[in-house]
Amino acid sequence: MDILTQFSSIILHLDKYMDVFVQTFGLWTYVILFLIIFAETGLVIAPFLPGDSLLFTVGALSALGSLNILISWLIFLTASILGDTVNYWIGHFIGPKAFEINHRLFSKKHLERTHAFYEKHGGKVIILARFIPIIRTFAPFVAGIGKMEYSKFILYNIVGAILWTTFFTFAGYFFGNIPAVKKNFSYVIISIIFISIIPILIDLINNFRKRNLK
Repeated sequence: MDILTQFSSIILHLDKYMDVFVQTFGLWTYVILFLIIFAETGLVIAPFLPGDSLLFTVGALSALGSLNILISWLIFLTASILGDTVNYWIGHFIGPKAFEINHRLFSKKHLERTHAFYEKHGGKVIILARFIPIIRTFAPFVAGIGKMEYSKFILYNIVGAILWTTFFTFAGYFFGNIPAVKKNFSYVIISIIFISIIPILIDLINNFRKRNLK
């Protein structure tokens, strides 16, 4: 039981144990990285897995020669695109069945509103959600429930994945080994999250004002 607990702790905080992980598993590290990012973006039961911090840490280790930066980036990019895609289709096929009950919590009106919202704002949500932990995991699932048009979803999925993986992986590669950045990494992440949700906040404020003017 202790071994299982320790292993779970390492997976949940892989960003902190990454250097030891690379030394222990070698090339298999790439497979493990793929599975973690795929699960974090593709399974609504796994929003607790490391995302931003893992990309950043891997970028920093790549700068030291422990991993290959291009291989790591391609693995993260592929895993995040496939993860969001799987998450979308799970929501698309399984989600609406919950609304067949037409319960207060699963009202068909809510489903219709979700669909309308994602048709209008879905692109921004899918892209910006990449930079917000937990929301990143649920956004594609909800897009599937709301039956957002897949051709639109996959486009924003790819764009968001490119922006997210490129930013964090290469930020780690170029800045991750600077002592000041290492020491204040959590503040850096919080700042990025805040900046990324500013457009959403502005949009909500504008919508609120429009409703009050009517």
